[in-house]
This record gives sequence, C-alpha cells and structure tokens, in this order.
Amino acid sequence: MRTLDDLGDLRGQRVLVRVDFNVPLDDGKVADDTRIRAALPTLQALRDRGAALVLVSHLGRPKGPDPQLSLRPVAARLSELIGTEVRVAPAGTGADVAALAEELGPGEVLLLENIRFEPGETDNDPQLARELAGLADAYVDDAFGSAHRAHASTEGAARLFERRAAGLLLEREVRALAGLLESPSRPLVAVLGGAKVSDKIGVIQSFMEVADTILIGGAMCFPFLAAQGHPVGDSLCAPEDVELAREAIAGSGEAKASIALPSDLVLADHFGADATPEELDGVDVPDGMMGLDIGPRTAAAFAQIISTAGTVFWNGPMGAFELESFSAGTRTVAQAVAAAPGVTVVGGGDSAAALVRFGLADRVTHLSTGGGASLELLEGRELPGVEVLR
Repeated sequence: MRTLDDLGDLRGQRVLVRVDFNVPLDDGKVADDTRIRAALPTLQALRDRGAALVLVSHLGRPKGPDPQLSLRPVAARLSELIGTEVRVAPAGTGADVAALAEELGPGEVLLLENIRFEPGETDNDPQLARELAGLADAYVDDAFGSAHRAHASTEGAARLFERRAAGLLLEREVRALAGLLESPSRPLVAVLGGAKVSDKIGVIQSFMEVADTILIGGAMCFPFLAAQGHPVGDSLCAPEDVELAREAIAGSGEAKASIALPSDLVLADHFGADATPEELDGVDVPDGMMGLDIGPRTAAAFAQIISTAGTVFWNGPMGAFELESFSAGTRTVAQAVAAAPGVTVVGGGDSAAALVRFGLADRVTHLSTGGGASLELLEGRELPGVEVLR
C-alpha cells in the first residue's frame, strides 16, 4: 500500500485529503471530536511538507443539501485544533470551489462542503470524480471508516491521481487489522458481542480459521444458545440468526478456534433504565424475561482467557452497557482487554464507547475507527478505498 513517503516533494502543491469527519453535532457544534483528532497527524505531516490541503468528508446521510448537516461546525473545531483558519467551500465542486483551491498557499486548509450533498458521490460518478481530482496535485485517503465504499471521493477520484497514498490513520488501521489474520501473537482471542449474528457471521467464520478462542457475548449469544436447544425467553434472537449460529456450531468441530458461550446471565423483564436485574445461574431464560448482560461467572471466565492471550480482538459489548444495571459484563471484559499483556485491537463504535465510558480508551494497542470497514477487512473482503492505493 502506498504511503505518504511515496508522494515525493509536496512543497507548493495541493493535496486532496479524504477524511472521516462524520461526527455527532449538538446545537450546531461538534459533540465528539474524536474522528477529527484522529486525522490530525496526517494533516500536520502534509502541512509540514509544505502542502496546501483540500479536505473532503461526508456527514450523515443527506439526500441533498441540508443546512443541518453542513460541515461548518467541523471546520470551526478543526481550526481550533490546528491553530489556523479552515475555510469552508460553498459546495463540493464548481468554479467557486476551484477558485478557492487555487488560492491556497502552503499549510493552508480548505474544507469542501459535505460531499454527500453532491448526487454523484455515492454512485461513484466519473464526472464528480474528475472535478474533485482537478482540485489538487496529489491524493491521500485517511478515512478508513469509508474505505469499504466505492464512492467518488474514496475510489473514483483516487484513480485519477498518479500520486496517491494512504494517510497515517488508514495505514495504521490496515496494518493493525490485517496483522490479526496474518501474523498474530498467540493465543489469538476474538471477543465478539453486539446485537446480531448476521452482522458478524463473516467475521466469526474468518476467526474460526485463525483464532484460538472466540468468546461470544451480548445479544449475539442467544441465537447460539437457541441453536443448542436452550430457551431464550424474550431475548433478542432472530430466526435467521439461529440458523447462522447453528451452521457456525456445526462447522466448529473442524475449525481451529473453539467457541465459548456464556454459562450465566443477567436478566430483566424489560429493557429500560428502571429494569431490575436478576442473575441467572445458567442460560435457560424463562418466558417473559430477557437476557441483558453476561453473568459474573462468565465475565470472570472471559477475563481469565483474555489475560493469557498474545493477541485480543474485541468487537461488540457483552450486554446493554449503556444501562448501568447491565454494564458489569462489558466493564469486566473492557478492563481485561485493557490489562492484557499482548496486542489488543478494539473495533466498533459500541466497544470504543465502552472503553471511553470506563476510562480505558488509552490502554489498548489500537482502537479502530472503521466500523463496517473493519469487519469487511477481517472477513477477507477487498476494500475499494484501500485497493486503489495498492
């Protein structure tokens, strides 16, 4: 994969940088600037080399121009973080935008308006790609979270640049995640949670071939328990997920990895902050009850396995951690991952949110910003935004 070192001399030149500034807004201000901060090393490295920057990002899923999804609040926050004015273009392309880009001097920064305001972005429209490419002399993609999409700003425009490269964040993401599959320190333990088996069946299948142990918690455990014949009460458990779980269990006998499921649970009669937790010594969920967390015995067992791992990958909470009464399982796993002596890679928004909530975000080797891109890479699928940088 091409890196910043492959771009050569950038003094006095413009670089089109695809960033991931898809951040939450609150009353017209950035509510969480984590993704903006993640891009700062790449932006600073390019500015240090004398480049002017034309930044491209999306925000939300607009169907057209929408003032509520303007990137102006992002520009204001980025200006504060880098200590220089970040101008905002009135659109993603057009004569006025091209003129603003032409005016840029070394180290100056222009942020294009939300690229998804342009109808051709998600269709990878060739004309939009050409217009974007006309704004700069080189291209850098640092938006790993969008690398699994073949959009005009992530794939189409990139192909039009002779000089194109991965930013520092995208490079780090690909190396960390690919390393899990190619050369992990062993034992390799995958901790998978969240809501649906169908969302992660590809990752489960991938890790069954390379991991030593797969720990399954969260609502995702109930299709596996149901496939084994256990009643799951009112727990989240789609019929199609049960069939996928049954197939995974059937194939586990010939797989490298063993699958570990909960041995106890925390239940309630409904989902809500006012729900009363009840510990269940076992996994047979009564009618009218739902599982909302792994139990303390399971959490301790999972933590022990994690503590002996050479490499840990964690994606998905162990329960409804956003509710304090059902956060213990996720907290125990998060603490175990943070304390693990080996390489620790955490992916997925909920897992990242859990680490932040428990004050552990700075105690893992790599915290992925990728979401769907992370999962697709671990499934062994090609990411258009990465392949174009090969």
